[in-house]
Amino acid sequence: MNDLEEIVYKHALLNAAKHKGSANPGAVMGSIMANEPELRSKAKEIGPLSGKIVAKVNALSPEEQASEMEKYGVEVETKKPKAKEKGLQELPGSHENIVLRFAPNPSGPLHIGHSRAAVPNAEYVKRHNGKLILRIEDTDPKRVFEPAYEMIPEDLKWLGIEPDEIIYQSDRFEIYYDYARQLIEKGAAYMCTCDGATFKELKDNCKPCPCRDNTVEENLALWDKFDTMEAGEAVLRVKTDIAHKNPAIRDWVAMRLVDEAHPRLGTKYRIYPMMNFSVALDDYLMGLTHVLRGKDHLANTEKQKYLYDHMGWDVPEYIHYGRLKMEDIALSTSKAKEGIENGTYSGWDDPRLGTLRAIARRGINPKAIYDLIIEIGVKMADSALSWKKIYGLNRSLLEPIANRYFFCENPQLIEVEGYDGGKIDIERPLHADHMDRGNRILPFDGSAYLDPNDINNGIARLMDAVNVEIVDDKISYHSSSFEDARDVKAKIIHWVPVEDNVNVKIVMDDASVKTGLGEGALRDLNVGDIVQFERVGFARLDEIKDDEIIFYYAHK
Repeated sequence: MNDLEEIVYKHALLNAAKHKGSANPGAVMGSIMANEPELRSKAKEIGPLSGKIVAKVNALSPEEQASEMEKYGVEVETKKPKAKEKGLQELPGSHENIVLRFAPNPSGPLHIGHSRAAVPNAEYVKRHNGKLILRIEDTDPKRVFEPAYEMIPEDLKWLGIEPDEIIYQSDRFEIYYDYARQLIEKGAAYMCTCDGATFKELKDNCKPCPCRDNTVEENLALWDKFDTMEAGEAVLRVKTDIAHKNPAIRDWVAMRLVDEAHPRLGTKYRIYPMMNFSVALDDYLMGLTHVLRGKDHLANTEKQKYLYDHMGWDVPEYIHYGRLKMEDIALSTSKAKEGIENGTYSGWDDPRLGTLRAIARRGINPKAIYDLIIEIGVKMADSALSWKKIYGLNRSLLEPIANRYFFCENPQLIEVEGYDGGKIDIERPLHADHMDRGNRILPFDGSAYLDPNDINNGIARLMDAVNVEIVDDKISYHSSSFEDARDVKAKIIHWVPVEDNVNVKIVMDDASVKTGLGEGALRDLNVGDIVQFERVGFARLDEIKDDEIIFYYAHK
């Protein structure tokens, strides 16, 4: 066997080992061309040779193939499966004096989807002692919901995020005008008076519109009278590559006319910046070192780099992350607003919504959202988020802090016939794992309130009280000890004292309402406290009335 035959033989053995003893001539040829570049000139000779040698290798038994591999030193490399990347990977570039921003549009309060951007920015700043800017991007008056100016910082605070500076883009119009003029003077932007359809046809055919050849002086003259024109009569465009493979990037609009009144500005300005213009300028002027954004902004990143190039600025580090798919979570701000206006929802904190204030009202711990977003990270792959995931994390946070209480929905009063034990005060721990918190007292004197669903024929134990026998509508005393209940495999049910109880309403996650009675110890709670109603689930105390305590349900 000459040197060339030996090389082919080794590749054939290796291919056979990877495919249950059966090598493929084409695959062997491909392996040789990829791994032995000096032999590519002998491809015509190696082709027929591969066929002959592969036939020889395939005729060997598995044991013979293994023996030949050992003889010729052929080893199969076993690739370990790549571990699934989790958590927040490190920022690229320098970590000194980093500046990041969270830049929402004030169309409503924040929802869970916004945490996808807010949390990683805040976490990177925390890790590297950087600066976080909250930039309110309110340059489209049609999309501004005025109460959101206050709601957004409140929502961030609930998440545990405190920005170092808050900036409103609506305060910066004169800055945008100054840089628009600079771009015109550089010949990097031009006033375009073509109608939209005409420009699109030219753009789609990689042809410049006639306005692109305007002189700087002509463009400045049009710019100076821009705010006297009719909306749609002209726009300011940034020059890019008119033959760019993506038509959306070709000479994009930087400024347009808007006649809508702005909640903060009124009708002071008519010339409004487009998002790519204001964002690119502000990212530079505010010293952004890193920009985190969804991969749906990849084209916008490319657009904005043209502006950086025109101005001779260094581009920040861009990090693009995948979409966050929201399973079974209502996030549309416009639909929520419409639902609030027509009465479908009670407000932005309606329990059916995915707004941060809605889940906060239900008792979801902000750490559950924060930690979940950190776990997802900022990778390019899409991720999914569901209530199930949120509840799982939240449960681990609430279990240690939520004290336990009894609640009976639609309670039914029962008398235990034959009970003669008198009045007793039953002590149950507020939390079985934290006995230092003390006990709550449940008085029992032979009567109690039960959930009607628990009144079924058989032996039952009223938790920590007595064992009873239920026969249709008759409930009789059976015994007292837990051992007796265990021996007869009695069902253990919770109950509410007749002597000491309080009216309770629980607003569920679908906005339905459970009404019933809870034990008197609930009166010691404060608004905002989280409890676990045994056999019902976790809930947050929302309101205390004279004759009723209202909770919002979190989850099981």
